[in-house]
Amino acid sequence: MPPRRYRLVLAFVLCLSSAGLSQTTPTSSVSSRPAPPSRSEQNAIRHFNTAAQNPLELRAFVSRMPKGGDLHMHLSGAIYAESFIRDAVADRLCYNPATRSLFKASANTRSLPPQPVCGEGNRRAEDALKDQTLYDAMVDAFSMRSFVPSAGTSGHDQFFATFSRFSAINHSHIGEWLDEVASRAAAQNEQYLEVMHTPNFLAAAKLGYSIPWPSPSEADLSKTGDATGTRHADLARLRDQLLAGGLRDMATADRKEFSDAMAARDHIEQCGTPAATPGCQVKVRFIYQILRGFPPQQVFAQTLLGFETVQAELDSGHPLVVGINFVMPEDGYLSMSEYHRQMLMLDYLHTVYPRVHISLHAGELAPGLVTPDGLRFHIREAIELGHAERIGHGVDLMYEDLSETLLKQMAARHIMTEINLTSNDVILGVASQWHPLPVYRAAGVPVALSTDDEGVSRIDITHEYTRAALDFHLTYVDLKRMARTSLEHSFLSGESLWAQTDNFAAVNPACSAQPLGAEKPTAKCATFLQANEKAAQQWQLEHRYRIFESNIP
Repeated sequence: MPPRRYRLVLAFVLCLSSAGLSQTTPTSSVSSRPAPPSRSEQNAIRHFNTAAQNPLELRAFVSRMPKGGDLHMHLSGAIYAESFIRDAVADRLCYNPATRSLFKASANTRSLPPQPVCGEGNRRAEDALKDQTLYDAMVDAFSMRSFVPSAGTSGHDQFFATFSRFSAINHSHIGEWLDEVASRAAAQNEQYLEVMHTPNFLAAAKLGYSIPWPSPSEADLSKTGDATGTRHADLARLRDQLLAGGLRDMATADRKEFSDAMAARDHIEQCGTPAATPGCQVKVRFIYQILRGFPPQQVFAQTLLGFETVQAELDSGHPLVVGINFVMPEDGYLSMSEYHRQMLMLDYLHTVYPRVHISLHAGELAPGLVTPDGLRFHIREAIELGHAERIGHGVDLMYEDLSETLLKQMAARHIMTEINLTSNDVILGVASQWHPLPVYRAAGVPVALSTDDEGVSRIDITHEYTRAALDFHLTYVDLKRMARTSLEHSFLSGESLWAQTDNFAAVNPACSAQPLGAEKPTAKCATFLQANEKAAQQWQLEHRYRIFESNIP
C-alpha cells in the first residue's frame, strides 16, 4: 500500500476512535471454532516460521508486526537513562557518584547563566556530556545496563534502586517522556498504551495522617494480615472526613496534571497538524498509580484520591485516566504486612466507585524473596477482595493455595494476566520453564505481553514478543492472539468489537457483514465504531493486520 494511502487509512480509523487460533491456544477460552486462516495469514505464518529459525530475523519480523497495546508500563521506568541525563542537564542538577543519584543544588553561582554548586566530590550533570566515563556511570546507575549481581546486591535491588536515583528530575518533562514512549511504540507498529503515573498526592497524604485511624480495638484480624479499621463503616467515615478536608480539589489538580502532560506531548509531536509525527497515531491513556509501601493512613488517602480522579474523568465523557493500580515492591515489609488491609480498602471503594477499573500488581514474588506463607494468597485476594480485572505479573501463581481452582476462576471471569518476561527475569530470577505463562495459557486465562519498565530494563515491546516466541515456542497466531487480547482487556470506553469476550472469531453484529478491518466500514459499523472507543481501536488493529499480512512477499 502506498504511504499516502496508508496515512489516510490510519487517519480515518483514528478519527473513529478521538484469525486463527494456534494448536496451543486453549479451547476453553472460546466458544466457537475460528474461521480458517486467510491466504495472507497463511503466508505470514510461513514467513514467521522461517524467521523463527534465527533470533535476529525473528526480531525484524516481529518489529513490523502489529502488536496492539501495552497495558503494563510505568512512565518513569519506561524512559531510557540517556533521556534522564538530558533532562538533568536542563534542570541544572548535580550527581553524587557515591550514591549514584541526582540531586538539586542548594545554591547556584552568580555567573550567567548560573551554574549549580554541587559540593566537593560531586559533579554537575552537564559534566557527563564532556566526560564519557561519567556518562556511562550514570546510564548504568539509572538502568540495568552492565549490572552484575554481587554479594548483597541482586537484580531486584538494582532495579528498584534506579527510581530514587533519577527522582530529582522535574516533572515538567512528562510531556517529553510521553513523546518518547509513544514514538517508540509507533516505530514498532503498536497503537495503544496504558501508562502508569503517580500525580502529586502530598496534600492528600498529609490530610490522611491528620485523621486518626480507627482504634485497634475494632480489629478484625485475618491470617493474611491486619484488617484494623477496614470495616465498610470505618472506611466510609474516613472517606467522609477526607472529602470534607478538600480531597476533591486535589483530584481536580491531578486531572489537570494529566491533561497538561498530554497537551505537552501533543505539542511536541505536532498532533492535529500536517507535520504530525508518527507518535500521534498512538493512543495514550493513564492508570493512576498508588504507592502501597506506606502506612494505611497515606495509602487510603491516596487510593481515594485515585478513585475520585478516575471517577471525575469518567464523568467527563472523555477520560484520560482510566483506572488505578498499586505499585512499589510487593515484597517490601509494608507491602506484605498491609496487603490484606489494602485489599479490603479496595473492596469498600469498589462499592462506592464501581465504574473505576482496577488492575493490580499481584504475585510479583518468588520463593526465597518472601516467606512461603507470603506466596499463598496475593493473586486470589487481588481478585476476590481487590476486584482486579487484570493481574500484573502473577508470577507466584502455582505457589498460591488451590492454584488450580484459582486458574479456573480467572479463566471463567476473563481476568487477564499482564506478562512481563524480562522484568520477571531481572527482578525475580524467574524465566523460561519457571515462568507460569504456559500454565495460564493452558488453563484458558487471557494473557498479553507488556514491558513494565522498558527504559530501566533497556528493552521494548518487540523484545518481549521475540522473547516469548523463542522461550515458549509461540507461533504467529499465538502472538496475534496476545495482541488482540491486549485491546480486548484495555480500559478503553465502550463495547468490544467482539461479540463474546476473548472469542476472536465472533464479531459484533454491527460490523460482521464485511471483512475484518476493512478500509471503509459499512455505515452501520462506522456508527458503532464512532460510539465505542475500544471497538475502534480493535478495528484499527485488524486493519493493520490486513496491511501487514498483505504486504509480506
